[in-house]
Amino acid sequence: MAKQRGIIKLRGTIGDITFYKTKDGHLAREKGGVDAKRMATDPAFQRTRENGSEFGRAGISGKLLRTAFRSILMNASDGRMTSRLTQQMMKVIKADATSVRGLRNVIDGEAELLVGFEFNIRSSLSSTFFAPIDASIDRGTGALTVAIPPFSPLSMISAPSGSTHYKIISAGAVVDFVAGTFTLATSETAPLPWNMVETAVLTQVNALPVATTAPLFLILGIEFYQEVNSIFYPLNNGAFNAFTILKVDGGV
Repeated sequence: MAKQRGIIKLRGTIGDITFYKTKDGHLAREKGGVDAKRMATDPAFQRTRENGSEFGRAGISGKLLRTAFRSILMNASDGRMTSRLTQQMMKVIKADATSVRGLRNVIDGEAELLVGFEFNIRSSLSSTFFAPIDASIDRGTGALTVAIPPFSPLSMISAPSGSTHYKIISAGAVVDFVAGTFTLATSETAPLPWNMVETAVLTQVNALPVATTAPLFLILGIEFYQEVNSIFYPLNNGAFNAFTILKVDGGV
């Protein structure tokens, strides 16, 4: 691929050159590729078809997971989160030691590889929130729990300039990657002051259906606010909010 230079940026195709815009700028590339029918039938492209099938499955699985948590991630993700999650889903699928190549999937893979995934790479939870966290998943009761002992917000939270308050938010979801369905439960604090006053013990229990066999995901995040005349405004439209996948139970 080549970058377009000059004042006028082109889009479309001229001759054998295709001009297009990406997040990396205006690019140009030569048209080409293998005939679609040959790609679908030629034994020489068997590995390509297998890789394409699994990549597509990773994209669909990543979209379902994003959709499950969409209500709390709308203001806490970066522009490349989708592609980063798809890449991580590919690692999950490739860890499937049961299915044949091309048919590997999330259920038979290692969904636990998603633990630690940051939805907003510009503001990771690991570099924002330093208080100890106890996370647990009880498949039998359907309880996905976060427990945080007392801490001093000013010491344990790296808040962006302008912050006066914050929220701690957790969410649990059971995600059925075969059926394409999910169930979500969320918990959040009221806006809490970012000061030196030690907090009370914080416990959030996200209740999901009991004894499900599908993968369970527990995420934790922090949102920042600025109080003006008793109204809490999201800081910089959520650019500094951080959410991570805290714990995963891959299913039975």
